[in-house]
Amino acid sequence: MNLLAATAVISAALGCAVVGGIFFAFSNFIMKALARLSSAEGIAAMQSVNVTVLNKWFLGVFTGTALVSLLLAGYAIANWSTPFAPWLLGGSVAYVVGCWLLTIVGNVPLNNTLADTALHGSESTATWEHYLKRWTALNSQRALGSVVAAFLFIIALMLG
Repeated sequence: MNLLAATAVISAALGCAVVGGIFFAFSNFIMKALARLSSAEGIAAMQSVNVTVLNKWFLGVFTGTALVSLLLAGYAIANWSTPFAPWLLGGSVAYVVGCWLLTIVGNVPLNNTLADTALHGSESTATWEHYLKRWTALNSQRALGSVVAAFLFIIALMLG
């Protein structure tokens, strides 16, 4: 593995670890704390989180890691005969599918539904309870996908 590729792998592993840590924190204690609030307070808090998370730092790490992972997947395929290639491809797939794509098809639609939910509407409590359960389950999967990806990238780096 050349220096540029090794630097990309380190960047991807760090990005996966940061994103995985954020998602772990949400599943482990932030969502549990929000669940202790009334549905109106929980909805309002999560609506605020979903707006403020759309910033250059989070999106830069979250999406930048996906882009680097895609480049590393191509690098792995081009260097398939090397011992690190399967691990590199595995890390790329774990992050892109198990974190980034899962966010797009799972968590974002739930966030959009919550954004349209009135704090005191007739269905707000049911929407909030569904959101808490489903979003947290998907988020835990994203955390796992990110951590697995970081682990696989580190193995690829050690073999490269």
